[in-house]
Amino acid sequence: MRISNFKFQISKTGIAILFISCLMIMAYSGLAFAELTAKANHDHIKVDFFYHGSTVSVSGVSDPGTDLIIKITSPEGHEVLKQKGKTAGLLWMNTGTLNLEHVPDLYSLHSTKKIDDMLGSHEMDKHIIGYPSLEKHIEMSPVSNEDEKSKWFNEFIKYKETSNLYTTSYGKIQTETNNGKQFYYILTSWPYQAPPGDYLVTVYAVKDKKVVESAEAKVLVEQVGIVKTLSNMARSSGAVYGILSILAALGAGFGVGMIFRKGGGAH
Repeated sequence: MRISNFKFQISKTGIAILFISCLMIMAYSGLAFAELTAKANHDHIKVDFFYHGSTVSVSGVSDPGTDLIIKITSPEGHEVLKQKGKTAGLLWMNTGTLNLEHVPDLYSLHSTKKIDDMLGSHEMDKHIIGYPSLEKHIEMSPVSNEDEKSKWFNEFIKYKETSNLYTTSYGKIQTETNNGKQFYYILTSWPYQAPPGDYLVTVYAVKDKKVVESAEAKVLVEQVGIVKTLSNMARSSGAVYGILSILAALGAGFGVGMIFRKGGGAH
């Protein structure tokens, strides 16, 4: 009977030691890397008649001394580019079409330092961080070689940056250390050119040129009110939408005509 009790006590003691050991491991891990968090404020952007872009702030907590990269992207999709060239050496015309696959419509990248100083090429390619890694990731056709792909990819980037859909920056993320934690914050402009849909915010914690942790948040851009109604009508009832557009144009023209008549007309 005593032997049985002794074995039972050892069993309880072993479980207690195992439990305490797990707590110590978890506590040690928490000291080594504070849990990375990410939150996007104003994460539900509503597109109405008065919409002309917005702002989104990203904030959270990271391990002190950790460098950060914040990437905001749309889901990957398909894009088409029209190639321009001179016909007979005189007129500029469309000479071909380029198809791009696995490319985000929006790509916004912000970091505490220059990306090249923070990460090696392997880590950048692994997480698709930076334009060179994005170029490797996407597929483009028809192109005859890598030089031609790079040429058209650079033109694609210029087009996207002009449309405010692709942006990069470094040194704009604000950080502050308090009570053993690093708090970060950045306020970014949200372009009105970004279409409705779900967008992903990914925050990467970087140490020793490697991504050691990541956290995610989401941003929803949604049409509301009459804008949503008209958009749905354009997709589902194209004929009705076309008639309403014509009537609206005629009404606007009639209104302008009435104004000119009241003003005495043009001389």
